[in-house]
Amino acid sequence: MFEDTYKTITGNSEGIFRDRGSKFIARTFPVNSEKEVKECLEEMRKMYSDARHHCYAYILNPDKSAYRVNDDGEPSGTAGKPIYGQLLSFDLTNVLIVVVRYFGGTLLGVSGLINAYRTATRTALENATIIEKTVNDVYKLTYDYSVTSDVMRIIKEFDAQFVEQQFEMKCTLTFSIRKSMSNLIFDALKRVPNTQIDFLKSN
Repeated sequence: MFEDTYKTITGNSEGIFRDRGSKFIARTFPVNSEKEVKECLEEMRKMYSDARHHCYAYILNPDKSAYRVNDDGEPSGTAGKPIYGQLLSFDLTNVLIVVVRYFGGTLLGVSGLINAYRTATRTALENATIIEKTVNDVYKLTYDYSVTSDVMRIIKEFDAQFVEQQFEMKCTLTFSIRKSMSNLIFDALKRVPNTQIDFLKSN
């Protein structure tokens, strides 16, 4: 059966790790688009403008189809991948994590860097509020006013959420429904006379 739930975070959190003078500050951000990722990265670069590195990883979309890792000058694979690995470990999506590093004068080596970025990230995620959300389909329904009661009965029966509605001789209703119930409500509404239903998007 299609998995129509995913885990994400509700707000920002922070984790700090220190090793041989270097300080690693991890910050989490709930994000829904690459535009939001870019805005958060710009905010972090301003806030920690004196830090040597601003490394990050993010995962987007309920199916985790978009992701990126960035080492920002650290040796390849020592920063972005450990951050990304923690996102996978916590089974999260629609989350950006940025870890800034203040260099302490002592080289930590590959294993030391991997441990530092991983630990700072894990601490930030342990401090975050993690929630489970459903994947929803959004539909636009057009129907005759005369069948309003039938339409409303089905909407209520399947516990769909109203997004927007307009009542005239020809009525329109935009609603959101959990993806696992999507086909069922679609079939029920198609059986109501003088209706047209159009899929808009998933979110």
